[in-house]
Amino acid sequence: MDFQPEQSFIISENALFQEVSGETVLLDLVSENYFGLDGTGTRVWVLMVEGKSVKVILNTLLEEYEIDRVTLEADVEELLGKLVEAGLIAVRENG
Repeated sequence: MDFQPEQSFIISENALFQEVSGETVLLDLVSENYFGLDGTGTRVWVLMVEGKSVKVILNTLLEEYEIDRVTLEADVEELLGKLVEAGLIAVRENG
């Protein structure tokens, strides 16, 4: 799934989340599936909850972590794709 730099996300009303010791546990109330996010995934989640765009998320993580941009973009793209596929987030429609 290709995300555009200016896109941001809406957290599903059916997603409950709780941060525990630097990691986040997500519960999809519809499927009753649990998802776990590591520290970096948790940081992405927090930035999404704050309404940040893909561009801001990537730039923030580049400042906070020692990682090259290509690897980071691929990892964030994969995480966002999984969260969209699971129905936990949706792309916010501009307008």
